[in-house]
Amino acid sequence: MLNDITIGPITIHMYGLMIGIGYLSAYLVCCLRAKKKGLNEDLLWGILICSILGILIGSRLLFYLVNIPQIKEDPSILWNFRNGYVVYGGISFGVLFGYIYCRKKQAPFLKYLDLAMPAVAMAQGFGRIGCFFAGCCYGRQTDSWLHIIYTHSDFAPNNVPLIPTQLISSAGNFLIAAFLFWYSSKTKKDGTVGAMYMILYSIGRFTIEIFRDDLRGAWGGLSTSQLISIGVLIAGIFLIVIFHKKSEQPLL
Repeated sequence: MLNDITIGPITIHMYGLMIGIGYLSAYLVCCLRAKKKGLNEDLLWGILICSILGILIGSRLLFYLVNIPQIKEDPSILWNFRNGYVVYGGISFGVLFGYIYCRKKQAPFLKYLDLAMPAVAMAQGFGRIGCFFAGCCYGRQTDSWLHIIYTHSDFAPNNVPLIPTQLISSAGNFLIAAFLFWYSSKTKKDGTVGAMYMILYSIGRFTIEIFRDDLRGAWGGLSTSQLISIGVLIAGIFLIVIFHKKSEQPLL
C-alpha cells in the first residue's frame, strides 16, 4: 500500500488527504447540525481552529511523554514530525482548547461538545484510513485471511501479513459516529453525547490495542492507550450518570 500516489506532476499524500477530509467533513456536518439546534455557526470556526491547535500540541506532547527513554537515546525524535502523534493527547487538548474558547466567548460548552463529538468520531474514521495508507498503527502478524501485506511502507513491516487494525479502527469509529448521531437525537441532557463518546471510544481503543504491534509505550502489560482508556471509561460512566441526574446544565 502506497501513501504517496503520483498523478503526472502531482503527488497526493494519502495520509494528509484523509486527515484533511476528516476535518472538513466534521466541520461541515457540525455546521449543518448547528442550524437545526439553533447554535451559532460562526463560533464553530473559532472552535475548530482552537481545537486543531490543541490536537497538534496535545498529540505531540503525549508522544514525547510516553517515549522519554527513546528520546534520551535519540533526541532527533523531538523534531521528527513525520510521525509521533498520540490520539488521546490530541483529543484531550482539542477539547481543552475548545473549552477555553467557549469560556472566552461565553458560549455553552457542553452543547457545542455534544454537537462536535459525533463528527469527531467520523473524522477519526477517515484519519484511520490515512493510517492504513501510510502503514502506521499497524497490527500484529497473522495467518488469518483477514490481513494486509505492505511492500513499500516506511512504518509497518513489509512483505508479511498483518492484521489491518487501521481499517478495523476506522470501521469502529464510523459505527461510533453513527450511534452518536442517533443518540444525540434522543437525549436532551447536555454533556451526555460527549460522555457516551468517551465510553464507546475507550472500549474500542482498549480492544484494538490488543491487536496492534507498533511501538506505543507499555506499562505493566498494558499499552499507554489502554491505561488511558480505563481512566476515560470510568470518567465517561461517571459523567453520563451526573449529566442524566441534572435537569439543567450550567456552562461548566
